[in-house]
Amino acid sequence: MLVRRRKPKVETERMTLRLPMHSDYRDWALLREESRAFLTPWEPAWSPDHLGRKAFTNRVYWAARAESAGTALPFFLIRREDGRVLGAITLDNIRRGPAQAGTIGYWIGERYARQGYMREAIRAVVHHAFHVLDLSRVEAACLPENAASRGALEKSGFKYEGVAQSYLQINGRWRNHVLYSNLRADRRGRTDIG
Repeated sequence: MLVRRRKPKVETERMTLRLPMHSDYRDWALLREESRAFLTPWEPAWSPDHLGRKAFTNRVYWAARAESAGTALPFFLIRREDGRVLGAITLDNIRRGPAQAGTIGYWIGERYARQGYMREAIRAVVHHAFHVLDLSRVEAACLPENAASRGALEKSGFKYEGVAQSYLQINGRWRNHVLYSNLRADRRGRTDIG
């Protein structure tokens, strides 16, 4: 008998975090296109086919394979009230053994920014990482000047750890990033700013 595994889903106050589906394409592509200028300063350069159907199909297949292999949880943020795609958050580079760690990355559409959605998603993914996946550490990195991202991390319990030189290529240039972490058994004290 074939037993189907349930796909992971995380519920927050206003959203369902779930793997991307082929039916999300139109919503996702529209949101990415209208948010292009908003996202470009913070992301790696988009490939010429970034918004294409084939690239999105590959993204859906990658998400399913990565989740199945236990190496990543690539979630779309779906607003429950209307089923709209708001953005995405990925718990990636999940490492087992002595590390028990993973790294989060995220983006939100411009029209949904500064409404607390990403902070809600970060907190939910960290809770899932600690209490469902049994990870001990969740890491994140962002550009030093990305005040919104730094604030979301700090308000979600992440603590500053330092600077990584030439960490990622952002918009075609190698850029330094500030590093943050959230520990399941954190004794470093509170750092949230609000």
